[in-house]
Amino acid sequence: MTAGRGRTGRPPLTEQRKAEIRLEIARAAVDLFVAQGVTATTGEQIGQAAGVSARTVWRYFPSKEACVRPLFTAGIEMLAARLRGWPAGRPLEEILTPGHTTGLPLVAGPDGATVAGLVRLTRTEPGLRAIWLQTYDEAEPAFARALAERAGLPADDLRPAIQAAMFNAALRAAVEHHAWRTAEAGPDRATAEAELARTLRTALATAAQGVS
Repeated sequence: MTAGRGRTGRPPLTEQRKAEIRLEIARAAVDLFVAQGVTATTGEQIGQAAGVSARTVWRYFPSKEACVRPLFTAGIEMLAARLRGWPAGRPLEEILTPGHTTGLPLVAGPDGATVAGLVRLTRTEPGLRAIWLQTYDEAEPAFARALAERAGLPADDLRPAIQAAMFNAALRAAVEHHAWRTAEAGPDRATAEAELARTLRTALATAAQGVS
């Protein structure tokens, strides 16, 4: 009897490794976009900078603009989880304090200044703008579910949906306000994170006050 043939070739990638590759591609893409613009950047360049082939880039992302999504979406689940566990009666703006904004755009990992530059590019690059807005559009249901769970309300209740829309819009407006007013050679990371946290808290406090 002969032994059965084992599986040949490379072992399949784990989900964790796939996520790491996506993030490596994202960081390479944003560095290139900020340095030379979106139009001048090719999939081949992104792959080379990330240490993968252009074919791998297109396997993970449908377009070069979409490569930046992991940097934009990094904080959604973190914020949703924090919302679910946030004590009732405690001001929501305190959820974003200095040292607790990690995972949000502009301060995700060591490339916060570069991501700030990327957010500024969304003003002039329609493809990037579409990805940016889509990220927030997809975040809103996650925030609504978290707020409903926090308040003990049904998932389809209108009130957490409205609150999530306000929360979501306040976050986006604050991040854009911060990025568009941050110079290319901005402050150090700790200072930038503290400034972003203050801007976010102001935005959330304003949303909580409603329209008078």
